[in-house]
Amino acid sequence: MRRIIDNDVLTLLVRLAIGGIFIYASAYKILDPGSFARSIWYYHIVPGSLINLMALILPWLEFICGLTLILGIWYRGSVVLINLLTIVFIAALAIAVARGISIDCGCFKAARATNSSAIDALWRDIVMVVFTLQLLFSRSKKWMLAKS
Repeated sequence: MRRIIDNDVLTLLVRLAIGGIFIYASAYKILDPGSFARSIWYYHIVPGSLINLMALILPWLEFICGLTLILGIWYRGSVVLINLLTIVFIAALAIAVARGISIDCGCFKAARATNSSAIDALWRDIVMVVFTLQLLFSRSKKWMLAKS
């Protein structure tokens, strides 16, 4: 099992995939924070006074975490933050599903009609946590700019 977790190629592929997902997910949010703020509001979890602040900070955090993960800079910190963010996303989606709120997750586009459901996004995020846990426990340092 340890050989699979520490596999250099697997670790690189997961870094590229997860980092790419986070960068891609941040793009529209950075370009259109107003729509992203509406997506946050639809969850009815965050106090209204914090929604705009979250809509401005969260996309940049996603972008920086994705970029540092791919480059292998501040690697452990970015892996921990990505895991925490994904777990928070899972909790928010689970709360929305449990409350019967029918929404798009707001992950890749804001406040628009979509064919995907919160349950689909929930499963996607759960699978993503499995892969990010591999990154957390991997000892591979190959193809990283910072080897610390």
